[in-house]
Amino acid sequence: MDAEAHPKLKPLTESGGGSVQEKEKALLAEIIGRVNGLFEGELTDDDRLVYVNHVIKGKLLESLVLAQQAVNNTKEQFANSPDLSNELLNAIMDALAAHGTMSRQALESDRVRTGLREILLGPGQLWEALRERAAA
Repeated sequence: MDAEAHPKLKPLTESGGGSVQEKEKALLAEIIGRVNGLFEGELTDDDRLVYVNHVIKGKLLESLVLAQQAVNNTKEQFANSPDLSNELLNAIMDALAAHGTMSRQALESDRVRTGLREILLGPGQLWEALRERAAA
């Protein structure tokens, strides 16, 4: 094969500009800032962030009604949808039920707690995340 016809790729020498990561960090910081004023009690930023950005948002992303409305309306129209208010309430109730059920099962079962520990130490990478946090 001719080297000119199939040139080799040059290795990367620099990491990316980070603009996507910086934007994500800014959005997460904004979410935390806004959510801090909503909830009381001994909650960490991670508690608030996971609840809003993963649990509730995840439940809302399952809604076909909201997906259709997001496609067919402006953001302002979507924000004023009564379906959004209803789906938000449903998402909160579903999250409470699901997390309550899982927490009760974990509290009542050594098998579940052992399984959680194995998941956290395996694919959950808890040990690695704790070491990374401690090093920062």
